[in-house]
Amino acid sequence: MTLAFDEPRIQEVVGALSRKMLINGEWVDAASGKTFDSINPATEEVLASVAHGEAEDADRAVRAAREAFEEGSPWRKMPHGQRGKVLHKLGDLILEHLEEFALLESLDNGKPYAVAKAADVPLAADLFHYMSGWTTKIEGNTIPVSAWDPDAYLAFTLREPTGVAAQIIPWNFPLLMAAWKVGPALAAGCTVVLKPAEQTPLSALLLGELAMRAGVPAGVFNIVTGFGDAGAALASHPDVDKVAFTGSTEVGREIVKAAAGNLKKVTLELGGKSPNVVYADADVDKAIAGSAHAIFFNQGECCVAGSRLYVEESIYDQVVEGVAEQARTIQVGNGLDPNTTMGPLVSQEQFDRVTGYIGSGKDDGAGVIGGDRVGDRGYFVAPTILTGTKEDMKAVQEEIFGPVVAAAPFNAEKDILPVANNTNYGLGAGVFTRDISKAFRTARRLRAGTVWVNTWNVFDATLPFGGYKESGWGREMGHAVFNNYMETKTVITDLS
Repeated sequence: MTLAFDEPRIQEVVGALSRKMLINGEWVDAASGKTFDSINPATEEVLASVAHGEAEDADRAVRAAREAFEEGSPWRKMPHGQRGKVLHKLGDLILEHLEEFALLESLDNGKPYAVAKAADVPLAADLFHYMSGWTTKIEGNTIPVSAWDPDAYLAFTLREPTGVAAQIIPWNFPLLMAAWKVGPALAAGCTVVLKPAEQTPLSALLLGELAMRAGVPAGVFNIVTGFGDAGAALASHPDVDKVAFTGSTEVGREIVKAAAGNLKKVTLELGGKSPNVVYADADVDKAIAGSAHAIFFNQGECCVAGSRLYVEESIYDQVVEGVAEQARTIQVGNGLDPNTTMGPLVSQEQFDRVTGYIGSGKDDGAGVIGGDRVGDRGYFVAPTILTGTKEDMKAVQEEIFGPVVAAAPFNAEKDILPVANNTNYGLGAGVFTRDISKAFRTARRLRAGTVWVNTWNVFDATLPFGGYKESGWGREMGHAVFNNYMETKTVITDLS
């Protein structure tokens, strides 16, 4: 195996990175002095030891963010156009450090370096570039009153930043999820305390360094590295105005409970069990390639993974065999190997979870294509198809978050929609068909925040993203995201 980077280059990039927390513009140790290890999931070796933030550190970060938000602070006084230039500069700096970010994502998360370089990092930069343009376009309205003399009153609205935002992000797209959260919050004028996942803290630390270099004032963007207790301390903190969380539905419920004390605003981007409906009139080759990409992209560690594959009966065997053939061509290995197209799962915990669901599906009577451990070191699992699945199977109903798809046939359009919607989740869905009327009819009836037609995994900073049902509250990206980070104030003036 030939790696894209030799050990000296890896050590250079990781060694140049601060392992401390960013609070009030300074890199600081945890108050306790404790650290924790970040593990390379491809080798099971320690990458770096990082500051272990806890409740006291969360409090320090919140106090810094509060001070940076108050009237008279440099962030509040900064002209909106200048704020936009700072965010645009941060996007530029991300692209200037494309290689370093992609390397850190591959080392820390396991994903292929080539994928991080082509997708994760450029999309994160684009998010900041896009949000930078919104700083000068957040506007209120002048509204004529309806029950009073319209000439006697002037009524208008102002859009104002919510305040201090605690943002807790997952490990599957570490840099990109940080960008999705931090970009709009800063564009709105909020201040931020970011808590990255303990499995993947490294790219967030580089992002913090570049944010300061771009001109983000001290205290505006803070980073607390640590475990779930640090996130809980942020969610319950009485001086946090807003908490944004991406992760599992189970933890999302705990976030809601923790936020109840001061009734802080909450947005949640949670789990998914996305149905992928393939009709017999689909372009079969396109449907096969799209269905494989839907589930095997990013090791299946994707909240919108097309993990329930429903295929019209007349082409079911053809599509399943086609997806299986696509799976057999996937090269599972170290993300730094240029030949790798699927890296390891992120941790031993996730490896055990995914293999447990594969075993559960087999025990419940499903056929299993793939599903083996790859190698004897690292958290590698071969892409897997569970065939002949039933709706009551655990592997069909629960989110696996790995490269495992449950496949089943269906007979007619009228039959599949109730089945496709038979889930507590509603984050993503897809449909493959050449019939445009059927495509839109199906898209309208699928209960999901995003529906792809004849494609999958197309994201853009302009497009709102979020879920129905237990997949969350609120939307990321697009102009809709500013509902998460802004208050509307109504001002009425008597002109008489």
